Amino acid sequence: MPLIKLNDRSIKDVTSLPFGVGTLVHIQSQTASNSASISFTTGIDSTYKEYVFYFIDIHPRGDTSFQFNLSTDGGSNYNVTKTTTFFRAYHNQDDSASGLPYETGSDLAQSTAFQNIVNSTITSEATDNVTGYLQLFNPASTTYVKHFLSTTVSPYTGGSAGSNYVINAFVAGYGNTTSAVNAIRFQMNAVNMDGTIAMFGVL
Repeated sequence: MPLIKLNDRSIKDVTSLPFGVGTLVHIQSQTASNSASISFTTGIDSTYKEYVFYFIDIHPRGDTSFQFNLSTDGGSNYNVTKTTTFFRAYHNQDDSASGLPYETGSDLAQSTAFQNIVNSTITSEATDNVTGYLQLFNPASTTYVKHFLSTTVSPYTGGSAGSNYVINAFVAGYGNTTSAVNAIRFQMNAVNMDGTIAMFGVL
């Protein structure tokens, strides 16, 4: 288990990342309260070669999926062309079902659509939420495509003990553009949401 060090201002700096070597520098956090989306339109630039977005108790106001998209024009449009992969692990509470399937319905092939981060329906039940993170690599590059990785965990509540699942979703891909990516939007599909997203740069 890596050692995480917090200073007296809580999550400003984190060292020894669970997914690599470096120091997390807190740039900004945004909290949604029955909001349509959370967008980061400042702070994504050439200062860092990697940015990480942490999802903290993201809760939908209706049964839906969680998504994101990228922008090259400061957030005027979120329509970067993407090619992605999506697979997930699942396991239900009564131990009768589990699996690790590839999800063909949630990957993209040269599409400008919003990319699902969680494809299983997240319900609006009071206890249901999404946590996890998304890594965005070298977004200011004007030479290379823009790679990203996301890992999330969320419940899927079907109404009975046997149909209550934990879902661990894994998404990876690239924004197929050599323009600098300078904004990112997170949203539920067609409903509002609550929760906090924190943005960090990686030294």
